[in-house]
Amino acid sequence: MGKGFFKVPVAQNEPVLSYAPGSKERDRVLEAYKSMYNSTIDVPLLINGKKITTGNTQTVSPPHDHQHIVGTYHLANQSHVEEAISTALEARKTWSQMPWEQRAGIFLRAAELIAGPYRAKINAATMMAQSKTVHQAEIDAACEFIDFLRFNVQFMTEIYSDQPQSTAQAWNRIEYRPLEGFTYAVTPFNFTAIAGNLPACMALMGNVVVWKPSDSQVFSAKIIMDIFEEAGVPPGVINVVFGDPVMISETVLSSPDFSGLHFTGSTFVFKELWKQIGNNIHNYKTYPRIVGETGGKDFIVAHPSANPKQVATGIVRGAFEFQGQKCSAASRAYIPKSLWSDVKTSLLEDISSIKMGSPEDLSNFMTAVIHEGSFDKIASYIDRAKKDSEVEIIAGGNYDKSKGYFIEPTVILTTNPHYETMCTELFGPVITVYIYEDDAFEDTLHLIDQTSEYALTGAVFSKDRYAAATATQILENSAGNFYINDKPTGAVVGQQPFGGARASGTNDKAGSAQNLLRWVSPRLIKETFVSPEDYKYPFLD
Repeated sequence: MGKGFFKVPVAQNEPVLSYAPGSKERDRVLEAYKSMYNSTIDVPLLINGKKITTGNTQTVSPPHDHQHIVGTYHLANQSHVEEAISTALEARKTWSQMPWEQRAGIFLRAAELIAGPYRAKINAATMMAQSKTVHQAEIDAACEFIDFLRFNVQFMTEIYSDQPQSTAQAWNRIEYRPLEGFTYAVTPFNFTAIAGNLPACMALMGNVVVWKPSDSQVFSAKIIMDIFEEAGVPPGVINVVFGDPVMISETVLSSPDFSGLHFTGSTFVFKELWKQIGNNIHNYKTYPRIVGETGGKDFIVAHPSANPKQVATGIVRGAFEFQGQKCSAASRAYIPKSLWSDVKTSLLEDISSIKMGSPEDLSNFMTAVIHEGSFDKIASYIDRAKKDSEVEIIAGGNYDKSKGYFIEPTVILTTNPHYETMCTELFGPVITVYIYEDDAFEDTLHLIDQTSEYALTGAVFSKDRYAAATATQILENSAGNFYINDKPTGAVVGQQPFGGARASGTNDKAGSAQNLLRWVSPRLIKETFVSPEDYKYPFLD
């Protein structure tokens, strides 16, 4: 056990590199991208620190070049998942007793590995296999992931230092124990940082993890596995399985030792997992913790006082960066009639300048959506919009999957504020705009609040502070992350803790101490220095 009260390095947000022409980081990431694109990797399961190949494999291809194979990954069967659970429980015996500063050292080292020798590699992997531009990869796979690791260590020490009052007669102290049993991390394709943070933050607090990455994020998941191994995560602490999500989840959730779910993904899947946990509740040794961040139907609303160019920029960046595949992406906008002409002019001008193609070409602002299923879903909504009298496509509307899953940045204008693309999460580069009468600002705010089941992010643009205050109040329950005069995306760890409510999740705020508190089970210890020897209280005399 460590001896001393230790101060960890003060967490600071990792600077975002520019990747400007002639920069060293630009050359390095392109070199790493070409190397990965022109070779193939084999991604095994990771159980008890051992790399396990099953022979039952699937291939990995870039979404922007779906016929090109860059790797294979191995699928687990039920026995592999059961082995991951048992080996995690065995590892818990020593990991849960590891001094906190030793756990901290592992994940601080992981942060520095990403900041240095793994930066180009993890960014290039995210560019190639998830079709992110270099900027989107940098702010995600490098900077946000580094920030999660650094700030989580700082949050951990803040949690541990939160202690109760004591007296001269008795010393009260709280231990922040890891959960009893093992935890389960289910991560999405769209953020490499989320994929790394969900298992890492639970492990940091002394828990052991079975981690199931998205099938569409396997390539960068392999880089994360390599980083954790080099950083010193012991065997069995984080076990990685790929394969049938239904089988894996049913096996995990049927274990009496299951103690927590950390999930980011679709609302439907999260609700199904929650239902399974409820159905199994009598089998568990403890009440499992359930933390989830799911979908969004995120909005931008402009007040008549807003700057039209700023609104247009917020729409373009909010809706079309990473092809709209952020749970925080703007997908519905409410613009006052007096402002629409100027907003539309700027919006169409910006969209006409957007280049789309492979992320290897760093002049491209957009690339491809993640897979054919996503492409087909988005295309079907665009096709219906082309035939519907209630809407008009004023930008984009074309798509092509012959080489990659490319969909143009698309703007739909509607006269019906309840049109399907105003209500349904599409997870693609499509935003629907509704024009409201200038004197109906407050009515429009109530409309926004009542339109969607989701409540993840939203933004108001206004020069009028009274209007901004009104929007903040009326939309109180409409977004867990609310932005004034900014796009509704781009939360930074330590600055904007992220999460939403309603159908968007449990709002446990990734990137904050609130999230880490979900992965501990406090124990109060009271030590009395001189114990009484007479049961009688004074009132009995």
